[in-house]
Amino acid sequence: MHLISGVAATWNWQWIWLVVACFLAGVLNAVAGGGSFLSFPAILTMGVLPVQANATNTVAIWPGQVTSIAAYRRDVSSNLRQAWSMALAGLLGGTAGAAVLLNTPQKTFMRLVPWLLLGAALLFAASGPVTRWLARLNLSRLEDTGAGHPHAPRRLPLFFAILVVSFYVGYFGAGAGFLYMTVLSLFGYQDIHAINALKVVANTLANGIAFVIFVVDSQVAWRYCLAAMIAAAIGGYSSASLARRIPQPVLRAMVVAIGLGMAAWFFWKS
Repeated sequence: MHLISGVAATWNWQWIWLVVACFLAGVLNAVAGGGSFLSFPAILTMGVLPVQANATNTVAIWPGQVTSIAAYRRDVSSNLRQAWSMALAGLLGGTAGAAVLLNTPQKTFMRLVPWLLLGAALLFAASGPVTRWLARLNLSRLEDTGAGHPHAPRRLPLFFAILVVSFYVGYFGAGAGFLYMTVLSLFGYQDIHAINALKVVANTLANGIAFVIFVVDSQVAWRYCLAAMIAAAIGGYSSASLARRIPQPVLRAMVVAIGLGMAAWFFWKS
């Protein structure tokens, strides 16, 4: 009897952690990014196999990304030709990444998890300095443009660079938004609204095709996915006031600390 009540208590706490973690993930995704540092480990703690936990996390956070395209519809329309290219790269890369994930043995992926989390956390930590460097780079480009030396994006190399990032999105994806923005900036895009719009198109399509593949292949633990999806959506919706109250550097520091903490925990477990 004591054993049954102990198991029930543990199970209830796991559900509470899942809902709270995914709510916080929705908040983080809306105001700073990096929500997968919380939602993915939370789904894992429910006893879902590693590959299926990653697939479930992808499906749970994708609906929130779709609304981002609506928010950037004007900027997407202004860069429609490049948006189609980004969409194609996202579809192809996301398909390849999802296919490789589904063919990765569970034990192999579990050994990769702490390294993926560590890499994503370090990537997120570097986003601040790199963003400032890119801002200075774009400023110098604007000065050159004024002097008659415009920097036109090289479309084919950019396509393949976005393809590589989209592969990572289909396979794991944490911190991919920053990767997209960095690539677009390095290839000559200067307007932050255009960069965000193209990032959203590629990221949504890469995650969208992974969403379809995971659902069709029955890799989604729907029992936990629906709870995670609702909690993340509520977190994202309620994040507006939080975003105004907490400085961005503090939010970024929190995300990095969470990512490094989760990576350390998985290193310890393995």
